[in-house]
Amino acid sequence: MVLVWYVIQVINGREDVMRERIERMVPASAMQELFYPQYQTEIKVHGEWVSTTKPLFPGYLICDTADPRTVQQYLLRMDDFARVLSQDGQFVPLAKEETQLIGSFTNRGDRVVPMSEALKDGDQVVVTAGPLLGHEGLIKTINRRKSTAYLELDLCGRRVTTRVGLAVLSNEQRVMRNLKKAIA
Repeated sequence: MVLVWYVIQVINGREDVMRERIERMVPASAMQELFYPQYQTEIKVHGEWVSTTKPLFPGYLICDTADPRTVQQYLLRMDDFARVLSQDGQFVPLAKEETQLIGSFTNRGDRVVPMSEALKDGDQVVVTAGPLLGHEGLIKTINRRKSTAYLELDLCGRRVTTRVGLAVLSNEQRVMRNLKKAIA
């Protein structure tokens, strides 16, 4: 049986609740894994940086299944909005490159993209650690204040912009961060 990743659209902000409901509704034999990829970032709360996770593709779950039709039939029985993405009546799986990219950033059972680190060198930002290392070409813009990098990816044949965590540090900030980690 060949398993393929399909995208299930749900109401934005209800990814976790819907994942739980769908897992209860759809038989385990119909799907291998159901998840919504997230990314780790840091936000400032009362002057302190706090680690948090946010959805990588808000409003979308990913279902690893060989039978999207059965999954869709169960989704139709739910009171909540949830549907397997289709085009011209055909369910559209994620392309091999898309599954490889998400798979390279995350692991089964832990679908959170860890935060990357970069150094600011004049006007240049150089990724030094994390999943963005070697994928700098995907970065379109960086918001240093929100510790995020905006990436442009293809998802189900559409160009989408998403965010991942990226801490852009000066050399001094990097030394201080490593000292704090060593002490903790």
